[in-house]
Amino acid sequence: MTKMFSLGILLHIRKDKLNKKGEAPIFMRVTVNGKRAEISTKQFVQPEKWNNQAGIVKGTKEDVRALNQFLTNYKSKANRIYQKLIENDKTVSAKIIKDTLLKKQTNTSSLVKAFEQHNTLLKERVGIDYSPSTYKRYETTLDHIKNFIKFKYDQNDILLNELNYQFIEDLAHYFKTVRKCNHNSSIKYIKNFKKVIFLAIKKEWLDKDPFVNFSVKLEETKRVYLSQEELDRLEKKEFKVKRLEQIKDFFVFSCYTGYPYSEIEKLSPDHIQSHFDGKKWIITERTKTKTQANIPILPKAFVIIEKYKNHPDSIRNNKLFPIPSNVKYNAYLKEIADLCEINKNLTTHVARHTFATTIALSNGVSIETVASILGHKSIRTTQIYAKVVEEKVSKEMDSLLNKLNK
Repeated sequence: MTKMFSLGILLHIRKDKLNKKGEAPIFMRVTVNGKRAEISTKQFVQPEKWNNQAGIVKGTKEDVRALNQFLTNYKSKANRIYQKLIENDKTVSAKIIKDTLLKKQTNTSSLVKAFEQHNTLLKERVGIDYSPSTYKRYETTLDHIKNFIKFKYDQNDILLNELNYQFIEDLAHYFKTVRKCNHNSSIKYIKNFKKVIFLAIKKEWLDKDPFVNFSVKLEETKRVYLSQEELDRLEKKEFKVKRLEQIKDFFVFSCYTGYPYSEIEKLSPDHIQSHFDGKKWIITERTKTKTQANIPILPKAFVIIEKYKNHPDSIRNNKLFPIPSNVKYNAYLKEIADLCEINKNLTTHVARHTFATTIALSNGVSIETVASILGHKSIRTTQIYAKVVEEKVSKEMDSLLNKLNK
């Protein structure tokens, strides 16, 4: 459905801005759907010579006719810009008409500049209400956007008012074909992009939402987790290499707490507190959702805490564990999986999934409690794990039925 626009163009004078000759400046007011933009024509006239109703200068002298012709042409130029925006299905606003008429491109009128401004402000809030990883994701998204614009248009930037549905569709195609991203990775980048576009609309840098009718739905993915047998095998395995033994401990700690890498990395002894029941709890807030995710410490997790409380790096950094970088952590997990003969892609996320399925839900912990521990804002997120457990039960019951029928 084509969006309807209303355009109004009015010439008027500003008697409050008289120059030294007592002349008033002539302004053109452009109004689109009730929103105005004032444009100086850089022309002046004696107030008594201005016909406010007709929007022209009174008189028939040659200089008056020339000025009125200039004003008529100026209005026509604004109207042509408006018509061209409509014909090309571009964003239409009074500000865009003004900027186009004045051949003006502000920092907020182009996509890359708007994105850079967003990221600069986000960076200033890292550690307050954003994590370093969130900032990094937006910077990576911006890099991909820049590369796409260069790839598709052979230019370094694009005006916000040139964005439309086709741009979004082409970007999604680029992620999948050129960048070789899977569907969910592509959508995550596009969601970051959409947040910047939403901000541009709120700040009235952009009038038309190019994401209208574009689906940004993630596909449901299969959660990889360790079975009880695999977890037992991992726990019993002793590694002679110190770094592997440490990573095993940290991974097992995640399996019994549900904490992801980003949360474990920031845990300090201050987060271990005696709670209302007299037991030791981890009292903290999820970085991602800003929700409380307090959990009583299970015995196996507590043993690991005690093991590293006097580690030199833990003491020096006031951290619970001497955690390496996420890249190294995941690389060492690959070695551990091979040595334990676990034929799964072991990552830091697998430990969190293992807690939700093998440790919690499979042992009768309610889905509401699991959602609280994992810091999920919506129980629908947790239901993904419940579905995994139900599928596991179904397969095991089928296996039992086959045995009973023999």
